[in-house]
Amino acid sequence: MGRLHEYQVIGRKLPSEADATPKLYRMRLFAPNTVVAKSRFWYFLKKLRKVKKSAGEIVSLNEIHEKRPTKVKNFGIWIRYDSRSGTHNMYKEYREMSRAAAVDSLYQDMAARHRARFRSIHVLKVVEVEKTADIRRPYIKQLLTKNLKFPLPHRVPTSKKIFSARRPSTF
Repeated sequence: MGRLHEYQVIGRKLPSEADATPKLYRMRLFAPNTVVAKSRFWYFLKKLRKVKKSAGEIVSLNEIHEKRPTKVKNFGIWIRYDSRSGTHNMYKEYREMSRAAAVDSLYQDMAARHRARFRSIHVLKVVEVEKTADIRRPYIKQLLTKNLKFPLPHRVPTSKKIFSARRPSTF
């Protein structure tokens, strides 16, 4: 179970005399809790449309759960992040059990490789890559080979005896 959850937030501008039924805006966001999800919703909506939190309302907030949480899937994630030198677009692939786990891995990976913080990473799109031919990155392709086996070095044999005349051979 990861730190992040996936939320669907639907909000709109407050109704007024000029606009009795304002347009609804829906976003799928990844956040650790509902408070952060609402905050990120207003942060992105302020950038995209002329709607502020003080002049708007959240209509609904739902957590989106994974359809098959026990199946291993490949995810492609498009992001935009601010580095020390500028803003960059990026596409990354992850092999995880859920969308939220894949985005959690993304944040950990970006922090490790690029020193990018949570606030400077914008997740644009998360897609499950179903066809193996559509996978672009070699570090995910190498895990898709048929009959994949991992070596098990340094196997320590278990013995019923407490004391032994010889040292165990583990190679």
